[in-house]
Amino acid sequence: MISAAIHGFILAFGLILPLGVQNVFVFNQGAMQKRWLFVLPVVLTASICDTFLISLAVFGVSAVVLGVAWIKVTLLVAGILFLLYMGYTTWKSKPQAEAAVAKSFSPRKQIAFAASVSLLNPHAIMDTIGVIGTSSLSYTGSAKITFMVVCIVVSWMWFFGLSLVGRFVGKLDQSGKFLLVLNKLSALIMWGTALYLLFSL
Repeated sequence: MISAAIHGFILAFGLILPLGVQNVFVFNQGAMQKRWLFVLPVVLTASICDTFLISLAVFGVSAVVLGVAWIKVTLLVAGILFLLYMGYTTWKSKPQAEAAVAKSFSPRKQIAFAASVSLLNPHAIMDTIGVIGTSSLSYTGSAKITFMVVCIVVSWMWFFGLSLVGRFVGKLDQSGKFLLVLNKLSALIMWGTALYLLFSL
């Protein structure tokens, strides 16, 4: 169970770290809202959506590939390739340009936008189904539950933390250097996770 928890933590953190539309939106809402409490609608929506996707991936993917070895191997290979590709694009990305998509939205708009970029985002679906779902195949019983719960907890902690960082750092980081360094770190974690999955084949 301990190894499942560590695996879940590292994997979930590596997957959620890239500053795509969802994370940039949370970050900028934290920076642009007058009070941190005003960003809670987007934080809670993003966290709940991730909880739904992770739970569906762990139980759904496990049910589909149970006893079908070639499907498991195919999904693992797809997950590895996806992580390598996302690591490359994350390394090359310039988040300060993406940050322009966010504005200080009302609670209703925060919820609607956060839900759409969470549930209709191909990258988010690939992260959960293609990587977290397939990685959960290594575990059964309580270890699988531990893996899933840790992934969910990391997601909640990340969105709350990201909004706080946005609150305190976002307005000071006009050059985007902080986000750029964060993306480089994210790419390295994703590549490391790809290697871990490769060794598990």
